[in-house]
Amino acid sequence: MTNYVVNKVIRGAIRPLTIGYAMGQWVLLAGLIVCLTGCKDQAAEVTPLSVADAANKNGVVDNWILTNMRDLYYWNDKIPANPDTTLAPEIFFDSILNTYDATTNPTGDRFSWIEASAADLQASLSGETTTTGMEYNLYLRSSGSDDIIAQVLYVLPGSPAEKAGIQRGDIISKVNGQLLTRTNYVDLLFGSTTTFTFGLASVSGNSLVDTDLSKTVTATVYQENPVFLDSVYSVGGKTVGYLVYNQFVPGANNSNANEYDAQLDAIFGDFKAKGVNELVLDLRYNPGGYTSSSANLASLIGKGVGAGKVYFREEWNTSITPLLQEKYGDSFFVQNFLTKAQNIGGNLTRLFVLTTDQTASASELIINGLRPYMSVITIGTTTYGKNVGSITITDDSGQIPWGIQPIVFKSFNSAGQSDYSTGFTPTIEVEEPLTLLPLGDTREALLSTALGQLSGTAAPARAGVRQANPLAGVGSSIQRKAGGGRMVKTMKMLHW
Repeated sequence: MTNYVVNKVIRGAIRPLTIGYAMGQWVLLAGLIVCLTGCKDQAAEVTPLSVADAANKNGVVDNWILTNMRDLYYWNDKIPANPDTTLAPEIFFDSILNTYDATTNPTGDRFSWIEASAADLQASLSGETTTTGMEYNLYLRSSGSDDIIAQVLYVLPGSPAEKAGIQRGDIISKVNGQLLTRTNYVDLLFGSTTTFTFGLASVSGNSLVDTDLSKTVTATVYQENPVFLDSVYSVGGKTVGYLVYNQFVPGANNSNANEYDAQLDAIFGDFKAKGVNELVLDLRYNPGGYTSSSANLASLIGKGVGAGKVYFREEWNTSITPLLQEKYGDSFFVQNFLTKAQNIGGNLTRLFVLTTDQTASASELIINGLRPYMSVITIGTTTYGKNVGSITITDDSGQIPWGIQPIVFKSFNSAGQSDYSTGFTPTIEVEEPLTLLPLGDTREALLSTALGQLSGTAAPARAGVRQANPLAGVGSSIQRKAGGGRMVKTMKMLHW
């Protein structure tokens, strides 16, 4: 049985759907379309591989990829008619994508991806990875330099990085005795090494100075809880709820308890009990995840929302849409809000969302999905720009170890808006400075701006701008996080 766990991903959101396909030795079903129609006998539904493909070590995997992509891929009409199925699977997968190009194909695909291990793919989407337990941005050390530094954005509680004493704001200039440069930083930070000795630098005026201080950290398998921090502040006569949420994940890997969603419910129950009437939602480091968790969070926040109101709807490719409509009806394409007893929308007139260019997919779904129901004020920098979602496709027969995460739908809010493929420009632009204060500190650049806005004081709104980071960014570890730039839809198990 080949199972397709339809985890819809928008650079960041998820609901699962498993579609079962029969699969004989070296043969594949013609695909979802055949299974949906159910009008042919099984013998007619299988397509034997050619002799050349059977002899080709990549042919089985590549044909499995091709079958599913032709059925489910959002841009299936762009797949080449006769792709080369002798290529290595990851190269083949890339060869059939509707590749994004800023000039020639600005609406193309930036987000579909493939993993050699389906198990690792599914674990990482649930926040379980081998990690040191910290995320960081990468910058050029100075203008015109080839040297690079990594600035720690946050450290996970109980992780190896926290145990080693690494903190938000620390600046890493060396790894295992080598200065980070354009040519070596990928190997040093993201290679096969699991034990790292991080050499630290400090800020002196407008310069970075290497120190003798170092921290040694060994990466381990770690399950990240996406609910990072919650607080309640009293500011200017307002009761302000604050939530730092770093990935849309319902529960731990291999858990069916949805414990992280339940934790959010409890937090908003506490917000409601304390009379929270302003909310600051910190999604600055949230690259997305499961759409089910996005819907759960939006349902805790939205004003006047409930099970009868549309959160978002999906547009699939033109060949599979009528088949899904026939099988499941139009409701398949619609995600309504949930009716939540812990909803605080009745006490809110607006929502503040803190953003950076790492804010993506399911995070952007929150912004877009709530816009028709309440004022959404974004503070920070422009979001990533991902208005499309994906599903997880795996083969549980054991013959195909790979997992693929193709884009299969485009999202629209209840007002029919899907106009953020280049990101949401912030209502108030504030860049994080080079010297970082702890998350939750009311003096911290983005949070202080939000608090200044809701209390009516103007000065904090510009503080972050004056302290803006002068270094040129070259990337972020968050981009390597599963769901980074992706929205994943997890749909109910479907067996054909």
